[in-house]
Amino acid sequence: MNVGGPAELLVQLLGGLPDQELLTGDVEEGEADHLALRAPTTPYTRVPGLGRSPRPGDDARALAFLVRELRRRRPDVVHTHTAKAGVLGRVAGELARVPHLVHTFHGHLLHGYFGPGVTRAVTTSERLLARRTERLVAVGTQVRDDLLAAGVGRPQQYVVVPPGVTMPAVDRAAARAALGVHGPVVATVGRLIGVKRPDRLLEVARLLPDVTFLMAGDGPLLAVTRAAAPPNVRFLGWQADVARVHAAADVALLTSDNEGMPVSLVEAALCGTPAVSTDVGSAREVVVGEVVAPDAAALAAAVRRVLAQPGLGEVARTRAQERFSVAALCAAHRELYASL
Repeated sequence: MNVGGPAELLVQLLGGLPDQELLTGDVEEGEADHLALRAPTTPYTRVPGLGRSPRPGDDARALAFLVRELRRRRPDVVHTHTAKAGVLGRVAGELARVPHLVHTFHGHLLHGYFGPGVTRAVTTSERLLARRTERLVAVGTQVRDDLLAAGVGRPQQYVVVPPGVTMPAVDRAAARAALGVHGPVVATVGRLIGVKRPDRLLEVARLLPDVTFLMAGDGPLLAVTRAAAPPNVRFLGWQADVARVHAAADVALLTSDNEGMPVSLVEAALCGTPAVSTDVGSAREVVVGEVVAPDAAALAAAVRRVLAQPGLGEVARTRAQERFSVAALCAAHRELYASL
């Protein structure tokens, strides 16, 4: 439940659907825990040993705990989220003879994360697990299509359910004053890790020296990114109030090599901020602005064009409100569970 799209979606579901319980691991060092910031109203249990990184001993301990818990609780459905928990949770569900297994792909690890050997192993694992999973949920149609192209699951197993997101109303002028910014502003919100390509964002910033770039987030690449940054890049660190960051910006920028449904861009759109993104995952399903090749020059040119169209923000807000509501998210999951 590290801060990010999957954790936000889970909190919305836990608040919107009855008779659910969350089993979750611990976040890695340097990550913020969503549960410490916004605890769900329904119960949750920590799984000893469950974390992001592969650790055979801890993983075996987590699996044994999950099997015991599922045998004791006897749930109708086990619904897993994220890659690591998706493996252990579904294996535990099989061992505990849970009637129905569901897994949500918030994205995938099919490219951009590992070398060829590990990627093949991940793909093979997901193919095998999909055979034992009754329904597969994808947060976007492109995410689903990428997985099907890799041989993960069958078309009839998939349901596409976009995330449901809420954002508080924030006055743009007040947000800019609070952050001390003026002139054209571009914002990026997310973890500073390799697949997010903060180095590419710095290249864009060098090409647009008259634009202020706000980077909100933390991660293992923070120090090296800060050291290499040009003077027009400001590092805000991890921010509890991302709405203020989005509202202060004229454009939200995503420079990733891989994404699922980029929730940070949904949040930006709900704040009335258009976006420029690399053509990854389901970015085209959310972006009002431009989606371009993963190239710094192309991204910089797109930012210039979007900055010249001030009316895009309200278009982005209206579209996001229609497509990414919490009510629709919960209704889709009610329908999914009822169909099993």
